[in-house]
Amino acid sequence: MLSRISLIFVILAFACTAFADNVEDMNRDLRLAAGIDDDEAVVRLLDAGADVDSANSFGKTALMNAVENGNILTTSILLSRGADVNKETVVGLTALTFAAENGQVELTALLLERGAFLEARTRSGLNALLLAAQYDQTEMVDQLLFKGADPNAIDKDGRTGLMIAAYRGFYNPAELLINNGATVKRIDSKGKTALIHVADSGKDPKIAKLLVNNGANINTTSPDGATPLIWAAGKGHAEMADMLIELGADINAKDNNGLTALMEAAYAQSEACVKLLLDQGADSTVRDNEGRSALDIANKSGNPAIIALLK
Repeated sequence: MLSRISLIFVILAFACTAFADNVEDMNRDLRLAAGIDDDEAVVRLLDAGADVDSANSFGKTALMNAVENGNILTTSILLSRGADVNKETVVGLTALTFAAENGQVELTALLLERGAFLEARTRSGLNALLLAAQYDQTEMVDQLLFKGADPNAIDKDGRTGLMIAAYRGFYNPAELLINNGATVKRIDSKGKTALIHVADSGKDPKIAKLLVNNGANINTTSPDGATPLIWAAGKGHAEMADMLIELGADINAKDNNGLTALMEAAYAQSEACVKLLLDQGADSTVRDNEGRSALDIANKSGNPAIIALLK
């Protein structure tokens, strides 16, 4: 039989557990309320003892939920009750990065006013500006640049916001970044420029023109010696290849293996690119370092339409 003292300890243990469970329930409810803009519930839960900075298993707090869902009043309440504006999730996201990727301009201004770190970064090295560029949030890019964000900030792979916007085909953020000092000739950790990124993706030929008009070298090369035109042809991006040729790309340039844009187009089995390159004067007799012509490559792939064009 338990002694009186032991019984008291057991009762206290149960009471503490129940209290802890109740607090955790309140913390969870606080995060949920913040996400659905239930301001009355947020205030009630905070008054009842909920932890304003409590986080779920991913490290996401009530403030982050409020910001992600664009709840300005809830965000203001949480900040006024002491929420940590720079608290991070397990992958390094902050309230500011949530605001940036969702285009929450008013909330961004509020967070910066309350001390949010402008250059806070996720584990992948993305700060608010890079995230805004990645998600085509032009107004957000503009605001962050105005607030002093570095237009040449890079992620862990050395990519700038301009490179990210170029690869994704987001013209307006790319133009805005250039107009605010982004370096068009910068290379990432893989030796690729913004022009090579856009040629690789093929998503918006107008960005290639924007870059070249602002100083990008039309015949710049990646470490393997491939020019933007070779990249575009190798991916079958005929419209991009057409724009690059119009901008003055060397149509017969070779990479380190002696491959030209025409050979890459034959490898990619892109009939549109092969036809375009031939129409624009590509030399089909050129051979790579192994002595193969574009026709040799086409014969190996067995595409009759491309073989016919090259013959």
